[in-house]
Amino acid sequence: MTIPVIIFSGMFADLVGYPLPGFVGADWIPPVLGTVIFLYGGAPFLTGAWAELRSRRPGMMLLIAMAITVAFIASWATTIGLFNLDFWWELALLIVIMLLGHWLEMRALGAASGALEALAALLPDTADKITSEGVVEVPVAELAADDVVLVRSGSRVPADGVVVSGSAAMDESMITGESRPATRNEGERVVAGTVATDNSIRVRITAVGEETTLAGIQRLVAEAQGSHSRAQALADRAAAFLFYFAAATGLVTFTIWTLLGDTDEAVTRAVTVLVIACPHALGLAIPLVIAIATERAAEAGVLVKDRLSLEHMRTVDVVLFDKTGTLTKGEPSVTGAATDYDKDDLLALAAAVEADSEHPLARAIVRAASARLPAGATRTPVAAEFRSMTGRGVQAEVDGATVSIGGSAMLRELNVAVPPALAEGTAPWAERGAAILHVVRNGEVLGAIALEDEIRPESRQVVDELHRRGLRVAMLTGDAWEVARAVAQELGVDELFAEVLPEDKDSKVAELQSRGHRVAMVGDGVNDAPALARADVGIAIGAGTDVAIESAGVVLASDDPRAVLSVIELSRAAYRKMWQNLAWATGYNIITVPIAAGVLAFAGIAISPAVAAILMSASTIVVALNAQLLRRLKLDPGYLTRASALT
Repeated sequence: MTIPVIIFSGMFADLVGYPLPGFVGADWIPPVLGTVIFLYGGAPFLTGAWAELRSRRPGMMLLIAMAITVAFIASWATTIGLFNLDFWWELALLIVIMLLGHWLEMRALGAASGALEALAALLPDTADKITSEGVVEVPVAELAADDVVLVRSGSRVPADGVVVSGSAAMDESMITGESRPATRNEGERVVAGTVATDNSIRVRITAVGEETTLAGIQRLVAEAQGSHSRAQALADRAAAFLFYFAAATGLVTFTIWTLLGDTDEAVTRAVTVLVIACPHALGLAIPLVIAIATERAAEAGVLVKDRLSLEHMRTVDVVLFDKTGTLTKGEPSVTGAATDYDKDDLLALAAAVEADSEHPLARAIVRAASARLPAGATRTPVAAEFRSMTGRGVQAEVDGATVSIGGSAMLRELNVAVPPALAEGTAPWAERGAAILHVVRNGEVLGAIALEDEIRPESRQVVDELHRRGLRVAMLTGDAWEVARAVAQELGVDELFAEVLPEDKDSKVAELQSRGHRVAMVGDGVNDAPALARADVGIAIGAGTDVAIESAGVVLASDDPRAVLSVIELSRAAYRKMWQNLAWATGYNIITVPIAAGVLAFAGIAISPAVAAILMSASTIVVALNAQLLRRLKLDPGYLTRASALT
């Protein structure tokens, strides 16, 4: 509809220099279509302006609404013969450009409201309820307190409860952040959404629905998402200033020219002021930069979901990393072996016994043994008669010998002692919180294996680079102090929070903020979601959970923490480009609005409405071209650790 409005506009025809079509009714094409465009296309801005007026926070919507309303009234006044101020084409063009900017912004922002749905998805849809008739599959919503359910190996607990039969190693990392599975025996509490990794258990339900721990995390995420500062975005603040400036200038202009006795000139000058203040450039300045910046970021594996997160990242002075799955790999790895025999043989023997186990520690041992084998070699012996000793370890027959693997509980049960030399060698492992499994063959302790959540090789680099940029680095984890302290010391982080539950993670972010810090939180798990939502900038590892991703404003497609450096550099570069555009958009108005008001009329210098429209469009072209220059900035896909990852 905008194209015919422009073509049949007398002012535009005079500017370009072509005769208007002369068929019957041609004069009514701009007013009719222009009115439809104003009422339909302008509706979002008119309703947004009303909301800004009610909240007493004038911004972009009010400025746009004022501009299109003035143009609409002036154009209709001209159509019915009161004035000669035809702005139908400018009205249509302004609305279309503003809608384009709004669309670009929305496309760049993406959807960030799925955190609560992602949390709910962690619960199974059905549960195996134990009744007098046997095991019956029922919807989770039908469970009630005191119901008993069967949780099979590999399945999630449907609701909070207490183990009444059996014992299993529970993967609780999504709640506690602890990478090591926790053994839950009869009488111990289990939480909805956690996973039984090795055995089946029976659980008596103690809490359902809104009373579960997972529901509590949902509430924390909702509260944290709603707690962000209501500070206006950069463009909105500029729009608020421009609104007051244009409105005041227009009123003063009309008043002065009326007092001078020239009412027609008063109307012309006032309308010209308000038209030249139309925020074409301002409306596109930020959305174009955001759209191009997010496109460049996406090519390098960084998804910017929230515009304010991109703006705020440049002001962050503390980067708070979750440990498990972010600075570490989030899964146990063999980090040491101690024996008087060959270490490869010790691992091969342990892997033979653990081959039939689904426990995460067992899988880590099997992976480590396989990695040590030369190409084509088959050194791993074959085990038979595998037995799981729940809570203590595993046992099997290997080459006619009974081989047991487990911790201190297994050693006590077998009544064997660890040789002093071996105990001395494993003491440093215990001090840093490693899981220590002993390998026992026919009652003799052959050696020990240390398993830990391995630190990513890139983690030390990102900590060093952040320090070099003047930022503090903090680490947050649900792990025990011994484990957390060892990682913190190796990486050189500035502040450590350990043994932190989900609700405390949220409060630790708030604590840092209360000290005056601006915090970027980097995490990947469900337990990180409240903290990600609370932080000034939430950065989720893309390989993490849907909940963490939905709660964050920035998502890293890879699990390389060095990508945080690229986010910082991208934020700084984009912010510079935003300020350049805003400086032009507002500076142009500050200079041209007084001239449009007639302050230089005594010298014969004035801006007509037509010239004002041309200048307004030219300003839009300038900011559009300047935003395009951001395409020359490319994120280094390798996240090189040098002064800038943005080249």
